Amino acid sequence: MAKRDYYEVLGVSKSASNDEIKKAYRKVAMQFHPDRNPGNKESEEKFKEAAEAYEVLSNEDKRARYDRFGHQGLGGSGGFGGGAGMNMDDIFSNFGDVFEGFFGGGSSRNRSGPREQGLRGSNLRIKVKLHLEEIAKGAHKKVKVNKYVGCGSCSGSGAKDSSSFSNCSTCQGHGYVRKVQNTILGQMQTTTTCPSCNGEGRVIANKCSTCSGEGRQYGEETIELDIPAGVTEGIQLSLSGKGNAGQRGGRGGDLLVEIEELPHATLKREGNNIVYDLYINFVDAVMGAQMEVPTIDGKAKIKIPAGTQSGKIFRLKGKGLPTLNSYEIGDQLIDLNIWTPKHLSSEEKTILEKLRNSPNFQPNPDKNEKGFFDKMRDIFG
Repeated sequence: MAKRDYYEVLGVSKSASNDEIKKAYRKVAMQFHPDRNPGNKESEEKFKEAAEAYEVLSNEDKRARYDRFGHQGLGGSGGFGGGAGMNMDDIFSNFGDVFEGFFGGGSSRNRSGPREQGLRGSNLRIKVKLHLEEIAKGAHKKVKVNKYVGCGSCSGSGAKDSSSFSNCSTCQGHGYVRKVQNTILGQMQTTTTCPSCNGEGRVIANKCSTCSGEGRQYGEETIELDIPAGVTEGIQLSLSGKGNAGQRGGRGGDLLVEIEELPHATLKREGNNIVYDLYINFVDAVMGAQMEVPTIDGKAKIKIPAGTQSGKIFRLKGKGLPTLNSYEIGDQLIDLNIWTPKHLSSEEKTILEKLRNSPNFQPNPDKNEKGFFDKMRDIFG
């Protein structure tokens, strides 16, 4: 099922400010919040859909790519991996501040127990260079990333041992604190994250000596990437949890992978089409010839008809690049150029002088012959 437009999901225009987007998200999320619609699967999916839309539109980089390329520009997913596949814990963990003061501070789970342990790690951004051949078929890459990784001594908990934890005295292990205020409408209760334990509900009495209680250390990790066919320069893919490890067992941040295209020796990319400049000599253009040209997946032979004019464009169907997340494949365009020699021998000059005034050598373009701009319009228009 096709994804809905993110602006439509939140009910805002494309020119909406960040504050307007946040306000709209809160309104939609409140409408479909699971606490208001217990057991309603349809409401839960709409709640996730709104969170995905907000995750993209509230991020300047992702919003810019979405405005330019649509859903395709996000590498096939929204923020956490796409709509219905989003985890409710991800939503409350990342956007809990939007619900502060409502439903007990974001989620019904906050009223019955502590939030997830630790602090979420930060995102990382890397750049991966791809050849045209890899873009055409997709690529499997192994990259070494310098980042925070979980501490091996304490398994990421930050504590010396399991007995080194104790309940937070501020929130009594709940991870949140309640505050009652008197207003003109009566008493109003709000729930906020505990400032002493950052919502974990526990504190560390004896810290791990290896990581000093962080639960992580700076190191290196080899990460495997499956890059889909048809990606474009500047597109960004997201790997959930593969960024910096969180503190004290918190979830890892995301790894943002930006694609860079490496130039090809002979082929050029124009959208999903591949362009090759073929130069032939004057005699081959007049007499006709069979030529071999490079493609992404090998060589191909084309026939040059006798009397072919310079600027003629040949098309090899299906020899271009695939469209990301689609079955559509571009073509290879061969731009024919007739090479004019810059240096001639005396014998060559004599032969050409004899032909200069020959009737068949006088320009006589066909009325149906298309000019440069007409050819470009046929190809790209």
